[in-house]
Amino acid sequence: MSPELQHRAIENLIFEWARAIDEDRVEDIVDLMLDTGTYKVQSRFNHDRQLPMAIIDCQSAAQLRDRIRSMRIANVYEPHHYRHMVSGVQVIASEDQTHQVRSNYLIIRTMDLDGDMKIFSTGQCRDEIIFTDNGPSFKSRHFLYDSRFIETLLVIPI
Repeated sequence: MSPELQHRAIENLIFEWARAIDEDRVEDIVDLMLDTGTYKVQSRFNHDRQLPMAIIDCQSAAQLRDRIRSMRIANVYEPHHYRHMVSGVQVIASEDQTHQVRSNYLIIRTMDLDGDMKIFSTGQCRDEIIFTDNGPSFKSRHFLYDSRFIETLLVIPI
């Protein structure tokens, strides 16, 4: 596959993650990961200081699947949804079929009951994406949010 086609496939993978969440198909994001794939949401402040604390740190696709299932059947929260804006997708490094990718994200949260909209999170996503026979998959997704906190709670994955 040419570098241009690989880059397009990487972009499509990242965009599909955002679209699945925006369309309330959150369960679908697990299928975009390797079984051993990791998902982490951490403040840039902690990351820059090499502090390990993250508000979400799933060490496998199964852990993320469990979190999503809990969101669907056990968690109580005010109904809301996200709208992702993703930009600046750039392959930073590549070796064989493994690619280090950076992108920027902005998430608008809309509360379903009153329609109130706010910027919920913005920052950078650092991905490790591997091409297998089935196409690209996330080996890791590491969201670094710019703020030092997330307003209210983080129920729906970002």
